[in-house]
Amino acid sequence: MRKITLCAVLVFYFFNGIAAIKLPALVGNNMVLQQQTEVKIWGWAKAGSKISISPTWETKTYTTNTAKNGTWQTVIKTPIPGGPYQIKLSGDGDLKLSNILIGEVWVCSGQSNMEMAMRGNSSPILNANQIILDADHPNIRLFKVKSTSSISPLDDVKGQWDQSRSATAREFSAIGYQFAEILNKKLNVPIGMIMSTVGGTMVEAWMSNTALSAFPQMKIPSTLEGNNYPHREPTALFNSMVAPLLKYNIRGIIWLQGESNRHESELYEQLFPAMVSDWRKQWGIGEFPFYYGQIAPYGSTDTTRSGARLREAQLNDMDIIPNSGMAVLLDVGMENDIHFMDKTIPAQRLAYWALGKTYGIPGIAYQSPKYKSMKIEGNKAILIFDYAPYLTSYRKPLTLFEVAGEDKVFHQAKATIEKNTVTVTSEDVKKPVAVRYAYKEWVMGELYNNDGLPASSFRTDDWK
Repeated sequence: MRKITLCAVLVFYFFNGIAAIKLPALVGNNMVLQQQTEVKIWGWAKAGSKISISPTWETKTYTTNTAKNGTWQTVIKTPIPGGPYQIKLSGDGDLKLSNILIGEVWVCSGQSNMEMAMRGNSSPILNANQIILDADHPNIRLFKVKSTSSISPLDDVKGQWDQSRSATAREFSAIGYQFAEILNKKLNVPIGMIMSTVGGTMVEAWMSNTALSAFPQMKIPSTLEGNNYPHREPTALFNSMVAPLLKYNIRGIIWLQGESNRHESELYEQLFPAMVSDWRKQWGIGEFPFYYGQIAPYGSTDTTRSGARLREAQLNDMDIIPNSGMAVLLDVGMENDIHFMDKTIPAQRLAYWALGKTYGIPGIAYQSPKYKSMKIEGNKAILIFDYAPYLTSYRKPLTLFEVAGEDKVFHQAKATIEKNTVTVTSEDVKKPVAVRYAYKEWVMGELYNNDGLPASSFRTDDWK
């Protein structure tokens, strides 16, 4: 009888929400809140409770009431960058959050090359120990979302905000950490970095049910039970590792993914913009910046040029996705390791986009040279480029250009640079029709603008 009574009491307590205020993992000590905007603070408490929220950066107290299901949410205003501050909560018990900073918040997401921690694994990270040694930055805060999968949207994640120091940076995304470090140094404001990554994942795993409704060929499973690779299933990572972040106000996102979709480039070219559009709609804070790294060249045994085609899809998507930018990584790949060691260059190039385009800092170049047009003069194909008043190969010969005539057979070409043009010729092609640059599985980029940003692989034809 006593056991039955005790169980009844516990059930009563649970369903009536009699417990202290509970907050999601993202809302906690050491967090960074987006500056000079309105941010959501939310959580759970006893149904019908009045919750008071008092941030120490102002005298105002915000209040809200808990709904019947125990949830509550309010919106508070944030000041210019600074801190540390506290937030005091009261109503169903008292709670105090401390060491809070106001600054810029970014999310880094994608698959293994974004997930790779500074310490590396079977693939090392170039200069990792020195970067880790210098990682003590009290104004950089890191939140690492624990990997999980779900068939339905979750309302919380596992993780915590940590101050950047050698021990915490060591376990964080090498690209994400270095991106935050560059922004912190240049902007001189606190930076919060949220890492939500899983290696070996398709883009459809990061898409919601709503976004995938336009792609009936994508079959969403009804359950993940018994699935040995749940993280590869459509919607599984959006539900578990994106949906719980949607209330948290951010400045923008950096992304590195695509390797797992390399054999379906035409579909990826449609899926990726749909994902970005849906994330923005669900976040509800406008068309925030979305910067992504182009997949790096890797491997030489695949004759389908699937990597080149996926890079082409990503290049095309930059024209489709508003307020986006792509960091070209044609010169950081490794022939025999898909996990390239140099994570500093990708972080720098993504940071150039943020600093130059989002923050408008003059003098910082961020656009790679981009093929614009071609004209034919006799046996010469002359290529004109945007975002490159001057092109350079750093005094090295250009070996990655190919040219074809009407027979659609490509031949190795001689290429010379003059200002923002490249002239391509071949003794085997008297009347050029099409040119390709670095359009292979494994290459090491050779063509740059004077700002040191490489051109993407590209082709002037649309031949199958």
